[in-house]
Amino acid sequence: MASQHPLFINGEWVPGALSPIPNQNPSDLSDRIGDYDQASAGQVEDAIRAARAAQPQWGATGLEHRYGVLMAIGNELLERQEELGALLSREEGKPLAEGRGEVARSGQFFHYYAAEVLRQIDERVASVRPGVEVETRREPLGVVGVISPWNFPMATAVWKIAPALAFGNAVVFKPANLVPASAWALAEIISRQNLPAGTFNLLMGSGGEAGEALITSPMIDAISFTGSLEVGRRVAAATAANLRKCQLEMGSKNALVVLEDADLDLAVEAAFSGAYSGTGQKCTASSRLIVVDAVHDEFVAKLTQRLAGAKVGPALAEGTVIGPVASAAQLASNQRWVSRALEEGATRAFGGDNLDVGVNGHYMQPVLFTDTTNDMAINRDEVFGPIACVIRVPDYETALTTLNDTRYGLTAGLVTRSLQRASDFRARAETGCVMVNLPTAGTDYHVPFGGRKDSSFGPREQGQYAREFYTVVKTCYIKA
Repeated sequence: MASQHPLFINGEWVPGALSPIPNQNPSDLSDRIGDYDQASAGQVEDAIRAARAAQPQWGATGLEHRYGVLMAIGNELLERQEELGALLSREEGKPLAEGRGEVARSGQFFHYYAAEVLRQIDERVASVRPGVEVETRREPLGVVGVISPWNFPMATAVWKIAPALAFGNAVVFKPANLVPASAWALAEIISRQNLPAGTFNLLMGSGGEAGEALITSPMIDAISFTGSLEVGRRVAAATAANLRKCQLEMGSKNALVVLEDADLDLAVEAAFSGAYSGTGQKCTASSRLIVVDAVHDEFVAKLTQRLAGAKVGPALAEGTVIGPVASAAQLASNQRWVSRALEEGATRAFGGDNLDVGVNGHYMQPVLFTDTTNDMAINRDEVFGPIACVIRVPDYETALTTLNDTRYGLTAGLVTRSLQRASDFRARAETGCVMVNLPTAGTDYHVPFGGRKDSSFGPREQGQYAREFYTVVKTCYIKA
């Protein structure tokens, strides 16, 4: 990749109107990945106009051509997963295995939605009136704005872009400014496909300039956003003002419940993977560990031992299990949360200090707190770091009540050997995703993803449910 990285608007690479920003490796602050151009509000408008002009042509393109385009993108992502996975880990900080896995999953998303292109079958039903036929058909929504977060710089963007293109829409894509390299690499692959100019556009830029221009534009037909609750509310307000669709994935405060009959080794691995993989920087992370009295002490001892053996280090280094925090601002936020938890009366069972690993980066020990209650701020608000809190409860019913006592509702986990408890939990957990004997983090691409309460708004993402957002329904009446 060249040092300077332009925008992609209307089928051409063009310089940003605003000064470029550097992309820095959080594992090694001396490593500058490149400089990335920044879009002005005027360039956002240019991209949207180009998308509006291109979308009718792309929407009318034959299914096999659309299928071939998405398959080609997916093929290249899978073929280059080693290279692009290393780039992703280098800019975001997740260990190399996770970076490669994210790129591979991105390729799978494109393959899945390539197949969905060929599944677009309309429905024909009999009318209540004699001699009349009724057909319901789905048509492209139009121009979709995609705003993706920094923690999954490729996969989250792809699970929005792939269905948008599959169903015949044009896309204006604004990635998080913290991690532009993976987005730029994805855009470069898409730029070489046989798409009408303007069908896909990449706009790197700040939320205040490029993001605001995108969400407030009356020329956008829909916005799909993943990020914080505060920004999600702003997106909802802006799109509502123009009567446009929005799809929001926002905050979370997920919990893993460990019951007295749990396989504790399995429970510890589920907690470790859910709370600390990706440095805890996942919307599906298990930040609350709700454990019944009978196994509390043994569970804490085993999890503490697991944390002590987990190597914290550079993302690309062999043996690294937990990489750096993504940015200096995020590291400072994590440390404020550690201090606040201690002030509220939590006991630090493990970790919490910043680390010197021999390389200048944003490193901290994973943290485990005990003696916490569900009304502490650290158990109410999203933290987004390698921090988990154990909440001791007497029994299953209290555990379930505690799990549901939050304004969020994305994922919930349960570790148990009881089929009855598992069935009851699946029915009563107030979340969009439920995991039994699995980490709360980790979902499949062919089924719906999303939450309840303040975690999500609008139609579900992923799987066949994506068509609910990326298409509009037309009902046609025909009398012979």
